[in-house]
Amino acid sequence: QVQLVESGGGLVQAGDSLRLSCTASGRTFSGYPMGWFRQAPGKEREFVARISRSGIVIYYTDSVKGRFTISRDNAKNTVYLQMNSLKPEDTAVYYCAAGRGLYGGTETRDYDYWGQGTQVTVSS
Repeated sequence: QVQLVESGGGLVQAGDSLRLSCTASGRTFSGYPMGWFRQAPGKEREFVARISRSGIVIYYTDSVKGRFTISRDNAKNTVYLQMNSLKPEDTAVYYCAAGRGLYGGTETRDYDYWGQGTQVTVSS
């Protein structure tokens, strides 16, 4: 079992930046691809970004390409989501998740373990 805890959310203005962190405990962190998802009120949880076990292969949803960067530090058992040029439509609860295989996927069902979420609110 893997336990995941997110941090770094907050209330910011459009154009600002935030860095989310997700720290894992339990099983070996480096053995899992990791993903970030987000969920706005009344919306389904949606994929944001994923990173492979090695940290080399990454993938983003189109709406965040060029603005968000996913990274991981296996020595610290932590995955990050650097969010720049934030927009009001980025407002959501952000979740990190641990998946399977080398690369992970883009669906919630591709991930077995989830954090509690951290709120990101972007005002205009």
